[in-house]
Amino acid sequence: MADLSASIETLEHRWMRGWIERDRKQLKRLTGRAFRFVVAASKPVLLDRSSLLDAAPDQFSCNGYRFGNVYCRRHGGSVVLATQADLEMTLEGRPWTGTFWMQDLWRKGAMNRKWQLVERALSRTEDEERVAGAIRSLQLWR
Repeated sequence: MADLSASIETLEHRWMRGWIERDRKQLKRLTGRAFRFVVAASKPVLLDRSSLLDAAPDQFSCNGYRFGNVYCRRHGGSVVLATQADLEMTLEGRPWTGTFWMQDLWRKGAMNRKWQLVERALSRTEDEERVAGAIRSLQLWR
């Protein structure tokens, strides 16, 4: 799994660099046809692959990112990657930056057997330590 985790993390960085460089071909190559980008809001919203590829160059761009600790886990033919990410994005010409929780689902393509990003969920992180501490206290394995 260590090799697979490193491979998926490398693909994640390629995807993010493709977004920053506004490289539509790179994003298309690394993004599955059934891709969904779910953004947490009072009413969650999503972008499909076509919408993201269309918006990425100008309307929804990324200018920089930094991942925190990366969690990676295989589930059959899929891999979940989750991380806290500091993102510098622009949405409709206005900055949208901060610390987010990002969870991605990678799956091997049926035809080319290459890993592709098929789902991304993005939400703001919870800054209140009380919440994290309370959740930790519920862990049965401690």
